[in-house]
Amino acid sequence: MLILNSQFSIFHSQLIQDPLIRILLLPFSLLYGLGVSIRDFLYRQKVLMSVKFNLPVISVGNLTVGGAGKTPHIEHIIRLLRPYLNVATLSRGYRRKTQGHQIVQYWSKADQVGDEPLMFKRKYPDVFATVNENRALGIPEMLQHAPETQVVLLDDAFQHRGVTPGLNILLTEYRRPFTRDFLLPSGRLREWKSAYRRADIIVVTKCPDDLHDDDRAKMLAEIKPFPHQQVFFSCYRYLRPYYALNPNYIIDLQEDTSVLLVCAIANSDYLRDWLETQVGTVRVREYEDHHYFTEGDLTDIEKQFASLPGSKKIILTTEKDAMRLELLRDQLAEKKLPVMVLPVEVNFLGQDGERFDKLVKEFLLDFKV
Repeated sequence: MLILNSQFSIFHSQLIQDPLIRILLLPFSLLYGLGVSIRDFLYRQKVLMSVKFNLPVISVGNLTVGGAGKTPHIEHIIRLLRPYLNVATLSRGYRRKTQGHQIVQYWSKADQVGDEPLMFKRKYPDVFATVNENRALGIPEMLQHAPETQVVLLDDAFQHRGVTPGLNILLTEYRRPFTRDFLLPSGRLREWKSAYRRADIIVVTKCPDDLHDDDRAKMLAEIKPFPHQQVFFSCYRYLRPYYALNPNYIIDLQEDTSVLLVCAIANSDYLRDWLETQVGTVRVREYEDHHYFTEGDLTDIEKQFASLPGSKKIILTTEKDAMRLELLRDQLAEKKLPVMVLPVEVNFLGQDGERFDKLVKEFLLDFKV
């Protein structure tokens, strides 16, 4: 059983699926596309300059406005490289309340550095995590504080052309690939589809874990990768949830459990579909992407939780959302809400994991200043 409470951003996402609405928004998309084309022309003519650095830089991004799975894929690369190299991450710190360059500390707050960078630091304390709106300035600033850095991971930097990465990874969702989308605001693309030519690697994310070879071949034919590009397919693997106020307390999801899923992510469809196969009842309370929760939100969540059927019930959220919910830690403790956090990892299909890891390692081994 699935009950969905939608917010405006969710409604807008559904609205642009209406062909008439998309037609009405088309002129605005064309104007937006003109600006994108001019910017791309200026970069190609070197009027706008892109900086290269003398250390390996790996960018992970997507063409759409979100929801392709950048965070768990960056985590996959972190886990791959951190046993051997000094890894640093650079994000813009989306929707943080600070500006300029910030070093992410274990004790930082989400509104200071952003939810994703804070999550990286909490899960991988040895990784040097920073935020800066300007990647070209952020990397030199980072190296001043951490000169031992051996590889930089750029989060959501495909459109940020100020830095030329050595390895450019583009993500696209299996259900909503960039090939079937259109420019903002009538679609979700931040650039023309042709921009995918800049990618070295394309990862089709959130695939069914039993993806058939025929479906894989159809997706490859739709993407039409260039000779210099390799395409991989991945899905998510959800781990056992842990208590937000005590990560050492871990539970198993069971069929007789009722769940209130609280999330503020770009696209929760994949998570909702999986969750429905694990528990009895799912209700979803969605907010706009990267929403900062308020005490009023907690009151609403508390009411919806109380209305869940049965005595065996929990509140479930994502790790990114947990970083922002932590700002209300005292209120969560006072209300005694059983907020559980659901970790997620990337699982590449078939032999793609070995191939992907090998390609990343070869890039680093072959890197020359």
